[in-house]
Amino acid sequence: MTPDIARVIGPFPYRMAFAGGWIDQPFLSRLNPEPPGSLVTVAVEPTFRWMDRCGMATSTRNVALQHWGGRMPSGDPKDLVRELYEAENRGRAEPSGSQDMVGLLYPGVCRLDYDASVDRGIFPARIECCTDPGVARWLERVIKVLPIAQRPLGYEPLAVQHLHPQWIARLGESGRACWEAIMARSAPALGESMNECMRCWEALLPHVVRPPSSPVDLVGLARHYQDRSDGAMYSGCGGGYLYVVSEQPVPGSFSVQVRTGKDTA
Repeated sequence: MTPDIARVIGPFPYRMAFAGGWIDQPFLSRLNPEPPGSLVTVAVEPTFRWMDRCGMATSTRNVALQHWGGRMPSGDPKDLVRELYEAENRGRAEPSGSQDMVGLLYPGVCRLDYDASVDRGIFPARIECCTDPGVARWLERVIKVLPIAQRPLGYEPLAVQHLHPQWIARLGESGRACWEAIMARSAPALGESMNECMRCWEALLPHVVRPPSSPVDLVGLARHYQDRSDGAMYSGCGGGYLYVVSEQPVPGSFSVQVRTGKDTA
């Protein structure tokens, strides 16, 4: 059932992105020597308003709310993903990645496989989703979310690029490892996949984790929690929220509610 607050903020879920993020961008996937590369998205219920500029697909969500008149659409989610992608990216020189649309329109936990030889790498070559309530409840228990900081205004995460194929392959593999860890309900493996994704981001796109204008030591903060938990990673470029994998309480954190079904009300 859609939470009451959805009447104010809209019924669409928000999208968490776990390990493998950025592999949905063709400028990366076309250099992957071991395609497909994977990433993991998780649809979460709109139980509160997440901050903008924090890697939660809020801009795509706003487009979806406007495009479909504030309602969840009916139809094949594969077709809806393409429709929403076109609505958001029409005329844009730097289009957003399709993981945002998939994460909003597919319920549960999804693994998205990207191969530049399929649809030019714009859309996933394959999507595998899990809406098992047991997996969802486990994920809700082990993922702790810490608000850190919105990405700075005018910030350019792609200003510095070191697109080494070996690191791109590792990025795509971190997404596969993340999916397998969730399916096995292994917190240590899930945490390590997130740590690996952070290593890949720092190697490939250093400004993603070291924004020149940010007052926060994002790398140092992440490592603090990585050293004291099973693993941690940011929700998006420039900070946002920090996802900490831990069976134990994390001071200042909150939990999420995974959406396992599609509410069209």
